[in-house]
Amino acid sequence: MSLQQIAEALRAAEASATPIPAIRAHLRSGEDAYAIQELNTTARLAAGGRLVGRKIGLTNPAVQAQLGVDQPDYGMLFADMDLPHGAVLPWSEGAQWKAEAELAFVIGRDLTQPDCTMAEAMRAVEYVVPALEIVGSRIAGWDIRFLDTVADNASSAFFTLGPSARRLIDADLLNCRMEMRAGAEVVSQGEGRACLGSPLNALLWLARTMARAGRPLAEGDVVLSGALGPMVTASPGARFTAEIEGFGETAIGFGD
Repeated sequence: MSLQQIAEALRAAEASATPIPAIRAHLRSGEDAYAIQELNTTARLAAGGRLVGRKIGLTNPAVQAQLGVDQPDYGMLFADMDLPHGAVLPWSEGAQWKAEAELAFVIGRDLTQPDCTMAEAMRAVEYVVPALEIVGSRIAGWDIRFLDTVADNASSAFFTLGPSARRLIDADLLNCRMEMRAGAEVVSQGEGRACLGSPLNALLWLARTMARAGRPLAEGDVVLSGALGPMVTASPGARFTAEIEGFGETAIGFGD
């Protein structure tokens, strides 16, 4: 299969909520996988989509080891992926949704330099907000490795930002505790330092990487910095609420 054919197969899988077999056997490298992601980014933009941010994945060393990589990955966030706090997402069989809680950055300055410094990244953070990401692999049974998830836009689906925004100067990004509940049951826990040692480390990696890739972070972009605890499989009727100490909460529900 050509890269274009794989890109088209992933778009069709998303449109029909019908997952496809793993694609990694058809790819030679991470460059191939990101080329497929870029093909589908370009197609979505051409169809009227609007790019509003990025997500960072594979920020947990244990998950990196599981997939045989030593760095994070990234995916694109579009306006139609943004769900309001407390929204109920209609259930879709075959979507393979999971939820994970993280901190999100709202960017207030363009970050265009491939040698972006930590100071420049920190100055660019307008707000920090709690977030829930809904991931949804287009690969059947979540049979993924690094190449599969990168080509599949880092397995992204939807996201929601909490209504409480904090300035970076008022935030403890390392020691903030996260608790995600499904109804009344605690289903995931973690803390800020679980994300590459600091969510700011993830942001800096992304700013440099996106500048080199030709899609630099811009004012107004949202950056989902990476999960603070284990992701949890969604089910019909489920409601997830994530609370991050010092940042408030956000919630998402699923239809029956």
